[in-house]
Amino acid sequence: MSDEKDIIENGELNGQGFDAEGLSLLEDSLPGESGIEAVISGEEFEELIQNSPIYRLRLVYSQESFHAAWAGEPLSPGSMVLVPTRYGRDLAQIIGPIQKKAGQTPQSITRIERVANAEDLSKAAAHRDLEKEAYGICREKIRSHRMEMKLVSVHYLLEEPKILFFFTADSRVDFRDLVKDLVGVFKTRIELRQIGVRDESRVVGGLGVCGRAYCCHGVSDKLKPVSIKMAKDQNLSLNSLKISGPCGRLLCCLAYEHLFYSEQRRLSPPEGTRINWNGSTWVVGEVNIVMGKLKLSGEDGRVVQLPLSAFHKAEGRWTVTEAKTEQD
Repeated sequence: MSDEKDIIENGELNGQGFDAEGLSLLEDSLPGESGIEAVISGEEFEELIQNSPIYRLRLVYSQESFHAAWAGEPLSPGSMVLVPTRYGRDLAQIIGPIQKKAGQTPQSITRIERVANAEDLSKAAAHRDLEKEAYGICREKIRSHRMEMKLVSVHYLLEEPKILFFFTADSRVDFRDLVKDLVGVFKTRIELRQIGVRDESRVVGGLGVCGRAYCCHGVSDKLKPVSIKMAKDQNLSLNSLKISGPCGRLLCCLAYEHLFYSEQRRLSPPEGTRINWNGSTWVVGEVNIVMGKLKLSGEDGRVVQLPLSAFHKAEGRWTVTEAKTEQD
């Protein structure tokens, strides 16, 4: 049997070993990352694309989504199926069929093995009780070892003798002693995965400042990079308490809304632009993208408000069509 160093470096599992994969996942998901374990061949891929509907699936315990093909009877949203994942063979939930197959690659889809039966669902329910117990045991082991890590969730794979432990930490963690303890308790394969704080919010879920479910949990698991520039483009206060989510990072919705703001700003004159209108020179003082209105200041001190639709750019100059004004 390999010594401890070989087990750590190679992530070998040999009866009482463990997986060391995934210890350096970045804060945001990497492009192309999915819940798929194995890729299909090119010939099989072409057959799937042409003859089988492609469904979007979700791993309920981590909220990761991916695509899979199914040639049987249509599957309804919410139904459970057995499918290969990057953690092992497990249950996944159907979100729905995708409408456009363009852009799919052999690396982006897998094949659904079968629809989950009553025995599978009963086993998964029993696992949820075991997961609660394992969560408590692991937390106690972490405390006893005085480790700087936070346990997020635990999951028993349905079709493989393996338990996943998701945790967060500010830096790399040497968890060899912890793994020994866990293997001694559970007598099965143990895999510890370090995730980022954004991933933690995606897994756990909750309500954001808007009162709706976290975007990363209820909208999309594909975490997009968010920058301060996006907040500036949306004229938001740079107060960190107002533009940060419960995870302590910039709000995901800044990235989702950035394209809208960028497009609307392209269609509107920037602040400070001088415009000749009704025989006078006006200066754009404020652009309200959400309301679709702009405020103009005149030479005589007047301030008027015009809808964005009243502005047009021709030959590099902004002009105003006849529009109803709102006098301030």
